[in-house]
Amino acid sequence: MKEYSSDHIRNLCLIGHGGAGKTTLSEALLHSANATSRLGKVEEGNTLSDFHPDEIERQISINTSLLFCEWNACKINILDTPGYTDFTGEVKEALSVADSAVIVLKAVEGIEVGTEIVWRYTVENGTPVLFVINKIDHENADFNRVVEQIKDRFSHDACILQFPIGHALNFSSVVDVMRMKMLKFSRTPKGTFTEEEIPEEHLAKAKALHEELIEKIAESDENLMNKFFERGTLNDDELQKGIRSALLQRKVFPIFAVSGAENIGPAALLDVFVNYCPSPIDRGPVMAKIPGSDDPVPIKADPASTTALFVFKTMSEPHVGELSFFRLHSGTLSPGMDLVNQSNGKPERMGQIFVMNGKERKDVTKIFPGDLGAAVKLKDTHTNNTLCSKANPMSFKPIVFPEPVISSAVVAKAKGDEDKIANGFHSLHEEDPTLLITADPGLNQTLISGQGELHLQIVVKRLKEKFGVEVDMIEPKIPYRETIRGSAPEVDYKHKKQTGGRGQYGHVVIKIEPLPRGSGFEFVDAIVGGVVPGRFIPAVEKGIIEAMQNGVIAGCQVVDVKVTLFYGSYHTVDSDENSFKIAGRMAFKKGFREAKPILLEPIYELEVTVPEEYMGDVMGDISSRRGKILGMETEGPFQKIRALVPLKELYRYSTLLRSMTQGRGIHRHKFNHYEEVPRDVMEKIIAAATKEEEKEE
Repeated sequence: MKEYSSDHIRNLCLIGHGGAGKTTLSEALLHSANATSRLGKVEEGNTLSDFHPDEIERQISINTSLLFCEWNACKINILDTPGYTDFTGEVKEALSVADSAVIVLKAVEGIEVGTEIVWRYTVENGTPVLFVINKIDHENADFNRVVEQIKDRFSHDACILQFPIGHALNFSSVVDVMRMKMLKFSRTPKGTFTEEEIPEEHLAKAKALHEELIEKIAESDENLMNKFFERGTLNDDELQKGIRSALLQRKVFPIFAVSGAENIGPAALLDVFVNYCPSPIDRGPVMAKIPGSDDPVPIKADPASTTALFVFKTMSEPHVGELSFFRLHSGTLSPGMDLVNQSNGKPERMGQIFVMNGKERKDVTKIFPGDLGAAVKLKDTHTNNTLCSKANPMSFKPIVFPEPVISSAVVAKAKGDEDKIANGFHSLHEEDPTLLITADPGLNQTLISGQGELHLQIVVKRLKEKFGVEVDMIEPKIPYRETIRGSAPEVDYKHKKQTGGRGQYGHVVIKIEPLPRGSGFEFVDAIVGGVVPGRFIPAVEKGIIEAMQNGVIAGCQVVDVKVTLFYGSYHTVDSDENSFKIAGRMAFKKGFREAKPILLEPIYELEVTVPEEYMGDVMGDISSRRGKILGMETEGPFQKIRALVPLKELYRYSTLLRSMTQGRGIHRHKFNHYEEVPRDVMEKIIAAATKEEEKEE
């Protein structure tokens, strides 16, 4: 396998809304560069990047795939990412190691919600962006309309570098505004093209766009601006260097037109990637933290420097084991090297190192800084870990993954599988950090949380395939809380039990009062004159806490109450700690019922982003879920709705929203506060809890 120095490497990720054609475009790029012998198709399940059975079955990308090809002596690494928001963590992983992002849009629909999300990710990362308007061959494709959307929504510094001639079935050529040539494509699977003069009817448009491009490039650099003012133009060399610099600084966002399925345009994109996109050296140093220092240190892509790499993705492959995908940031990497994992301090010896084309692996003996690769059988290394030499410890900034939007409780189908299930989920979380597993002892449930219902379905399917255990997904219990609205000023309870031997005696008088929301629990010892001996008072408090944990009216934890122990009595022989613990517990239960008990439910802040035409339906649906609309704001063609909704009403909301908006709506939610449950709802919850308790007895 040929070795590539850092200046001959380009790292790109293809990102965008689901169905934009990223996988098809990656196939066309690889085939145009002779990296594959045939042009794979998603519908036929034979693409290089969508190789997992789940991807083939559903005809969507679920995992980010690492691909590569060679073009003009440069190695182009392509990260093909999923477009569905259920797998948005994969996009974050890819962007953490890419030097450029290619945002792929549909020529008919234009900007969609998923496009907005990935654009925001590039802003967070400061990643240079190219826009590729795909599917120009489709009926109703409108290149100019999508260009206007890009400028309105993302940046007025977006500028056309290639525009299509013809559309739908007549699309076979693009005008390259930089070269001022027409590129005529052969309409063969290889996607080859010839350069021709621009037809007369398109020349005026091409010249106007060429002038606009020159001005944009000149504006991005003071030196070029001076030359532009002197001569009124820039030469080809200045233009090429200028656009490369402007792209790197996010001062220019080039726009291209292609049809991935027909392989019209991708071959010309390969030239663009090599000529204009930054290499790892152009991108500049990556910041790392050094142990014992708060100041980040720049790490250059220098082969002579100490070896340091960042693991951005972990994947388990049958018959191979765990594959760790990494970007080498400095030094060189060879099999047999001894490195240290900075996250856990454990040593790792590098085994085989591969470059990847989907599931196809090629052994390499050396990797240079800036390149992407994969290693097998690293014992204690996972996503977000840094491996480096022992002599020069450092750690790179971890990927921040999105918060979950859906949770489901899981129960084992077979008794005794609980440990296997826990280990399986732990392993799956190492592969996919957006999958969170929490055990809630209060509700006696294990919850899995992720980015959407499809995400959780895939996780459960993989649990069965990889670990041979099955679970059912059920609706999670809601963590209701019990509290009081009134007071019980004097609750008298005497626990008295006489058996053959020593008896039991504990007598307490307590007062129960409500506390402000969020205060928790307060216990006050107001005993005077030793009517309850001091050694028994902690037992009274313990009994009360026990009653609070188990609940009184619906089996839910009690919160925000103040209990004052102010009187009682004891027996010199029969009183003991257990008697007073029982007395405390029973007195609390009795008093709680007298103090106007109520239920509280968790209220979540919901943020929904949808195209304007669905706003009415979504708002009506939120209202039907006992939601309160907080406000709306316009974001280009989208409406962002903010509301407060009870958690109980949000189960499977991501699926229902997708169905309601034809897959074009997304949401995020987070806990906001607890609020009193309406009386009719409370009665149903208490009745259900009572029924459940009777069943258990």
